[in-house]
Amino acid sequence: MTARNESPVTSAIGRLDTGSAVAAFGHPLHAMLVHFPIAFVAATLAADVLYWHGGDPFWARVGVWAAGAAFATGLLASVVGTAELLLVRGIRVRVASWKHAIAAMTLLAAIGMNWGLRLSDPDAILPHGLALSALCGVLAGVAGWHGGKLVFDHGIAIRVSPKD
Repeated sequence: MTARNESPVTSAIGRLDTGSAVAAFGHPLHAMLVHFPIAFVAATLAADVLYWHGGDPFWARVGVWAAGAAFATGLLASVVGTAELLLVRGIRVRVASWKHAIAAMTLLAAIGMNWGLRLSDPDAILPHGLALSALCGVLAGVAGWHGGKLVFDHGIAIRVSPKD
């Protein structure tokens, strides 16, 4: 039985541990880290559009660095997110967690492909790099939407695990 003012989400959190197991000073690391690859994916797409519009090689270089930064920070966020998924039963048992993980890993693979393309063949930025950047933008939206559902609908990692 739930208290009069307690929502069903809060009640579910109380029954099953959904807190963060990987945190620093009470703040879940995955939630802090995911903003960086998302921002770098957006920066890569913006650099590609500006390169397409003006042809300035500066924007091609910006795209290489942004794609590399998106991959590096995405790799870090995925390691922390995978640790959360595997360490916390309340996260692991939800189908929504696995949907988010699959979308995020697909995004990371596309980001890696985008960065690799730029490193191996800089002339392929148009049209292949631009297309990959657009795909990464869509995948970032899908992964972010599923991640947001975990936080707002399921109450995942809104507090640190009691084990900490």
